[in-house]
Amino acid sequence: MTSPPFALQRQKEYGNVDQDAYIDWLTEFARVVHKKLRADGSFVVDLGGSYMKGTPARSLYNFRTLIRFCDEVGFFLAEDFYWFNPSKLPSPIEWVNKRKMRAKDSINTIWWLSKTPWPKADISKVLTEYSPRMKKLLTDPESFYKPKVRPSGHEISAAFGKDNGGAIPPNLLQFSNTESNGRYLDGCKLVGAQGHPAPDGTRGPR
Repeated sequence: MTSPPFALQRQKEYGNVDQDAYIDWLTEFARVVHKKLRADGSFVVDLGGSYMKGTPARSLYNFRTLIRFCDEVGFFLAEDFYWFNPSKLPSPIEWVNKRKMRAKDSINTIWWLSKTPWPKADISKVLTEYSPRMKKLLTDPESFYKPKVRPSGHEISAAFGKDNGGAIPPNLLQFSNTESNGRYLDGCKLVGAQGHPAPDGTRGPR
């Protein structure tokens, strides 16, 4: 799992490749990963969005990177995830803050890639807490819910009222990165290293 430097227009102190050369640069790393990865292993990449230079039009680099990984390197897209960061500052400044032509960018694309369509995975290991409404339903399913066919044609059976220990999580990840004294920064202080400029501390292999 990694979050490499993004294909941004402005250079950062941690180093980032120019947007025009970024996809080629990152694809070479993907070839090495594909070669080293176990047959049932996964490769997860977090990429932030960006704009085309000098215009309020979005760059497609993160999607082109995904296509290159699959078409040229041989990866399969197991699933696409999207990280919504509610605490992300408004950006880019020119189009959001100054001219007020665009909404702030608060989504990162996360590609879950694998060498085969069948990577090792068990979603039951990451179940989320049931909502208060669902918890109430589970106390007495027959009183709160009757099996029926929805207008969409989906049939919701009585098994819906079974307690499975938690809900299946969605592919939208929602959490902020406002923590200022977490384990990452504590670790940096412990070894006398400078913390990474990105607050979440995940701009590298994990």
